[in-house]
Amino acid sequence: MSDFDLRDLSAFIAVARTRNFRRAALEQNVSVSSLSQRLRDMEERLGVRLMNRTTRSVALTEAGELLLARVGPAIADVSDALDQVRGLRGVPSGRLRINAPPPAIDLVLAPMAAPFLEAYPQIELEIVSDSSFVDIVAGGFDAGVRYGEHLEQDMIAVSLGPPQRYAVVASPQYIAQHGRPKHPRDLLNHACIRARFGSGGIPDWEFEKAGRVVKVSPPGKLIVNYPGLARRAALDGVGFWPTFGGWVRDEVKSGTLIRVLDDWCEPFPGPFLYYPSRRQLPSALAAFVAFVTEWRKQESRKSSYPPLEGEGRLT
Repeated sequence: MSDFDLRDLSAFIAVARTRNFRRAALEQNVSVSSLSQRLRDMEERLGVRLMNRTTRSVALTEAGELLLARVGPAIADVSDALDQVRGLRGVPSGRLRINAPPPAIDLVLAPMAAPFLEAYPQIELEIVSDSSFVDIVAGGFDAGVRYGEHLEQDMIAVSLGPPQRYAVVASPQYIAQHGRPKHPRDLLNHACIRARFGSGGIPDWEFEKAGRVVKVSPPGKLIVNYPGLARRAALDGVGFWPTFGGWVRDEVKSGTLIRVLDDWCEPFPGPFLYYPSRRQLPSALAAFVAFVTEWRKQESRKSSYPPLEGEGRLT
């Protein structure tokens, strides 16, 4: 089989089906002489004649009939498969796998999911929640979502949304009992709710004001890797919790959580969709990139939905 390729077999089938070298050559988009030479080369490599040909007719030998019977259906299946793959370019379809951290899923991807699937019903969307920094190619993902400082330089990045801000929150009861911090270092004297990454690390809390950056590592009264538990603990008065402003929008609005140190929580770019190459994107991923671009345009036009207090709006 290593002596042959699909062009050899396709040429043989075209001649065997049409019984005419000229018509077969037109179908194959080659000259009659090159087609004839290809068939002669096949016969030499096989060591058997496949066709008896004269100036007026072409007839298959017994070996030719056997080859046609066995190879013809297989080549037809290969052709159908290639046509099906080519068809994916016209109608976006197939599975789209995206790896993303929980905040990006809740605040950015979740509102997009239903409209995207409605627009592209032949796509199966799979979103995997993961706070770790993974190799999306090795993990079998089409794309990932991360924040800008964690993107590799060789990745293509597409912004998914407007700038975001952190919010440091605690319950009114905790603040009434223990006071309100006025500077990030004041948190060192408070009970705090910390997060541990899947890698085992507990990140410092970073604050910025007028270009001045302050990092603190306050005591962890409670350490979690699940934001739902952290939210409940903050509501129950365990201590201060730094989180994405969008995650506590309703609680801040209702007064069940109070934001502090807002002047030290400056906006930062929202999450990015990233993938390794622009060349020949899978149709499902190309459709999602186009959808995200249009989604951002529409969201920026919605003047009836102002941004969360203290958060930026996409311009």
